[in-house]
Amino acid sequence: MNMAPLEISLELTDQKVGFRSISKTNPDTPVMIDYSPPLGDGQGFLGLELLVMSFAGCVSTGIVAILRRMGKSIAGYRMSAAGIRRENPLSLEKIRFEVMLEAAGVSEEELQNAVRKAEEISPVWLAVKNNVEVEWQCKVTAAPERLG
Repeated sequence: MNMAPLEISLELTDQKVGFRSISKTNPDTPVMIDYSPPLGDGQGFLGLELLVMSFAGCVSTGIVAILRRMGKSIAGYRMSAAGIRRENPLSLEKIRFEVMLEAAGVSEEELQNAVRKAEEISPVWLAVKNNVEVEWQCKVTAAPERLG
């Protein structure tokens, strides 16, 4: 299957390293990219921040889709993620994330299995798999019963 390329455009916006990036699929939502002073002005996301956000979004999409395919009802879902940088060369060494799920009838083991399955299907996780160590944890809390 030959999928269309993911196309973006990127334009320098200042006299330092501020950029405005636009995706072909979402042209009305630009993303500002910049670096910390003195190289940049800190007016946008760092490239590694965007990579960690992409990782978290992609993995979360997989986890939620897997749980829903299992017939699970999700009352709430959150992920916190941290990218640990390596200094020499400056790169991403590790991603740590925690999934917090609020759902009735989902065990912690089921959530852990969903994370393991997401590792096998998440395009961003697959892209960083051999270069970035990934550590994760899960927590499940019961969804409150709804009245009415």
